[in-house]
Amino acid sequence: MPKNISSELNNLGTFLKGWYQEIIVISFATLFMILHNHHKIENFWISSLIYFGIFPVLTILIFLRKNPLDFGLRIGNYKVWIPYVLIFLAIAVPVLYFSSDMSSVQGYYRNHRNFDLLTYAWQMAIYMLGWEFLFRGFMLFGLKDKFKEGSIIIQMIPFVLLHFGKPEIETISTIFTGLLWGYICYRGKSFWPAYIMHMVVNVSNKAFVLGLV
Repeated sequence: MPKNISSELNNLGTFLKGWYQEIIVISFATLFMILHNHHKIENFWISSLIYFGIFPVLTILIFLRKNPLDFGLRIGNYKVWIPYVLIFLAIAVPVLYFSSDMSSVQGYYRNHRNFDLLTYAWQMAIYMLGWEFLFRGFMLFGLKDKFKEGSIIIQMIPFVLLHFGKPEIETISTIFTGLLWGYICYRGKSFWPAYIMHMVVNVSNKAFVLGLV
């Protein structure tokens, strides 16, 4: 084998070894988003749990050979993240209430017949487990060893992209929430604060749009 080819192969091997976890996390997270888009399961909340929750956990176990609890599944430093959650919700819920009358928001979310808020809430509870773990668990904590706080920015990008097609104001707001929730989870060492905030935001918004509250 020519010396230059051998040298390049060695460089490639060094790169793959040094960036193995980051390559696995970013590549598989992208793959799971593609599969979720093209092969949705009939029940959207189960689809999210499988593609964004169960598959990443299996990736951690099989390919990274690490403990999934180290990827934000622990309660973490709740003394840090609980105040953030309370302050965020104290601001966000009133904003959602006053923005729920916007035509773009009404047009997108006021589309259910025989709607039951309790059923929607438990469906969202399952749905958000997968959704939040992919971004604020698998990606955030899977990339933080190499990128440190930069992992907050990286996980925000696909989070925003998956909101394309929703009302413009909501999609723009995900730049802010993606960064803020990522920061809170990073500091709190847990994905649970983002799960709680996203759950409350989602269910509250639906209730406000439909005039149930």
